[in-house]
Amino acid sequence: MFTFIPNFIPMKKYLSLVVIFLLSCQNPVSNQSNYRNDFNPEEVKIMQAARNIIEGAYYGSLISLDKNMQPKARIMEPFKPDEHFVIYLATTPKSRKVLEIKNNPKTTLHYFDKERVGYVSLMGKAFIENDTVVKHKLWKAGWERFYKNQDDDYVIIKFVPNYLELISIPEGFTGNEETWKPSKVSLVK
Repeated sequence: MFTFIPNFIPMKKYLSLVVIFLLSCQNPVSNQSNYRNDFNPEEVKIMQAARNIIEGAYYGSLISLDKNMQPKARIMEPFKPDEHFVIYLATTPKSRKVLEIKNNPKTTLHYFDKERVGYVSLMGKAFIENDTVVKHKLWKAGWERFYKNQDDDYVIIKFVPNYLELISIPEGFTGNEETWKPSKVSLVK
């Protein structure tokens, strides 16, 4: 009979190690059960307006917190959001934002579209991904000017929003008349 259990590890300890390993393999960020899929028609309109602004803006500002809790904004060229508004960005592993994200993943990604007279802010958490498969999949031609070594000189930031806020004049999302509070959609349960 073929077995994978090493003789020197007691069965109880082995099973504990297997459970710990399997739990560590799960990525809580990509747990689909955390995402909402019960949006009402108004929320769907808000999310579509947000996608329009993101596509129209092209650049976004990633805002992270430094060790003194001072927000720092950087103009970046994010990839398009997926169906849950998860957004990938690329940077050098030596950048300050990488260290800031590792120390405190709370981040905001903000887009402003002058032509559409609107903005969308996504609040959530960012995670540093150094997976070679993901990096090669997202690699863009021309990036070799910025990243000499594709494996070592660049990492991916995975931004996972909890909610978004929106102002979009053309779609009629003008915010609260008195407080100017924008329209808001929670993206997670």
